[in-house]
Amino acid sequence: MTKSMEKIVSLCKRRGIIFPSSEIYGGFANSYSYGPLGSEIKKNVKDLWWKNFVRDREEMVGIDGPILLHPKTWEASGHLENFNDQLVDCKNCRARLRADHLVESKLKIDCEGLDDDAVSKLIAENDIKCPKCGEKNFTPVRKFNLMFSTEMAKTGEHSQAFLRPETAQAIFLDYKNVVDSTRVKLPFGIGQIGKAFRNEITPGNFIFRVIEFEQMEIEYFIRPENWEKLFEKWFDAMKNWCEEIGLSPENFHEYEHAPEKLSHYSKRTIDIEYDFPFGKKELYGLAYRTDFDLTQHEKFSNQKLRWRDEGGEPFVPHVLEPTFGVDRTILAVICEGFCEEKLEDGSERVVLKIVPKLAPVKVAVFPLMKKDGLPEKSREILEKLKIFGLVQYDDGGAIGKRYRRHDEIGTPVCVTVDYETLENESVTIRDRDTMTQERIKISELVAKLSEKYFS
Repeated sequence: MTKSMEKIVSLCKRRGIIFPSSEIYGGFANSYSYGPLGSEIKKNVKDLWWKNFVRDREEMVGIDGPILLHPKTWEASGHLENFNDQLVDCKNCRARLRADHLVESKLKIDCEGLDDDAVSKLIAENDIKCPKCGEKNFTPVRKFNLMFSTEMAKTGEHSQAFLRPETAQAIFLDYKNVVDSTRVKLPFGIGQIGKAFRNEITPGNFIFRVIEFEQMEIEYFIRPENWEKLFEKWFDAMKNWCEEIGLSPENFHEYEHAPEKLSHYSKRTIDIEYDFPFGKKELYGLAYRTDFDLTQHEKFSNQKLRWRDEGGEPFVPHVLEPTFGVDRTILAVICEGFCEEKLEDGSERVVLKIVPKLAPVKVAVFPLMKKDGLPEKSREILEKLKIFGLVQYDDGGAIGKRYRRHDEIGTPVCVTVDYETLENESVTIRDRDTMTQERIKISELVAKLSEKYFS
């Protein structure tokens, strides 16, 4: 069944998963807020990633670097020179557009490697119209740097600063501090989760491409002779992660970047693409950055960033970079889990079949009635279930409506407390995906849910 982004976006807003930001002022530039349930999903994703890729790996450590870095960072990394898109403005409606996207959409050709004048010529000679107003009156194509700039509250040559467009450079700048303060040995990695900012010309597709986003990123420092073996090892780990968060192997794919399309720092890059409702798009990436970054920062900082083995010659380590977008992960998880099902009785339900470890609400507890001690018993059971994460007490409406409400937000299991509970200390548990129900003893509840949903 083809899934509708419109319905997914509607569900996210209706159920407090993701809201348009600044909505009371009409919204603002493709920015979004994670609501009460969305913030839980986000935290679950980041916690699981940190556990899998940092805490559970002996050769990994973590940092939390700043958003604002020394301005020379971006000169050394190549972002000032290379981090550009080709921009064109419509003189009629003033729409700001990606020039390469206009050409690629109309002519079905790749603009990679074409300079600004060549792209301007293609637009002029091929009857390309503005997608907003239909006119053909464009400015010349020009480079547009995607970094947000800001002014520091001081005088001097470094008064201008930039919001980081990636988290990687904070890791490279702290490479020496990590080596000097820990007992890491090659190969080792530094992981980080944090915000990044890109002044995108044409953001869109909900939270897929936004101007403020979050990355989960690793810089893995290696000996150059081992890069191919370790590259494959990391790519396997990334594919395993996709399955752990519930993505079907049929829905994610490998995409190898051609040599002429590689970033200026990369010798090899493979993306994991996902089948979103709006098309197959990049989800994650793995790049072999060679020794580009540390060598550049050595040059611009006049500091030695070498690795020294006992008795060996010092050398600049090479780097593998597995990178994961937090927001794209959440979007893929929601798109994968979103289902509209027709039931045997002819009714329909919307259900979010996301893996239990990422579900915002882990368990919901329902008293059958709001009297006769059932609410008190339900809250007593609720306290025992808080070991699984966020659990909710829900006594609003008929049981069937409560089930549907929690189906929509992905709650894996609901527990109903009724009059039989008061007689024999048993409850009914109902599974989200199969809708099957089972009667079990309260004394067995934690062990049962742990084994079936949260192991």
